Formats: sequence, C-alpha cells, structure tokens
Amino acid sequence: QVQLVESGGGLVQSGGSLSLSCAASGISGIIFRIYAMGWYRQAPGKQRELVATISVGGSTNYADSVKGRFTISRDNAKKTVYLQMNSLKPEDTAVYYCDAHIPNRDYWGQGTQVIVSS
Repeated sequence: QVQLVESGGGLVQSGGSLSLSCAASGISGIIFRIYAMGWYRQAPGKQRELVATISVGGSTNYADSVKGRFTISRDNAKKTVYLQMNSLKPEDTAVYYCDAHIPNRDYWGQGTQVIVSS
C-alpha cells in the first residue's frame, strides 16, 4: 500500500514561489520507479484538475495554465516527487494533491494548501 504525504504549501504573494514535495512510503525505491507521478489541484467550488505529471521515464506534461512557471521532477532514490512553482498567481490558489499511478490504480495524498494573495 502506497502512502503519499505532501508538504510545502503555504501563503505567498502573487509573483512568488513555492516548492511542494510528495514523499512516498510503504514501498521500496525500486517499486516507486514504476509509478507515474502527478500533481493535481482543486480550488474551492471547482473540480480537481491536472497540474503536471512525470512518467516512469521522466517525460513531463503540464497544464497549459502552468507551462513555463511550474516544474515537476522526481527523485526515485528518495521516493519523492517535487513541484517547483514560480510566478504564482492568485488563480493558482488551491489544495494540491500528489498522485501515484499504475495501470488501473491511483493513490492520493491528503493534499497541501497553497494560497496566493494578490
């Protein structure tokens, strides 16, 4: 069973930066490598949406709204995935969730709150 714990959220002014981390436990580093990892977010009153994903091989994919501002990366040895968020905007305010994906199965963290003030 994979457990995911996000950290790094907080309050930041518009234009600022935050770095989120998602640490996996309950699995070995070898097993972690086979999971595609992703970050999603959910703003109040809205559906959860994709922010960024990183594949087993390291290929990345971003929502258009964050391209050029956010960077996803992973450290398989540490069983951790990161989301570097720069040039933050008030519309980035949301709870950010980490996802570990293998075919037919997703594991989710509890989320970390990001608030961007204008």
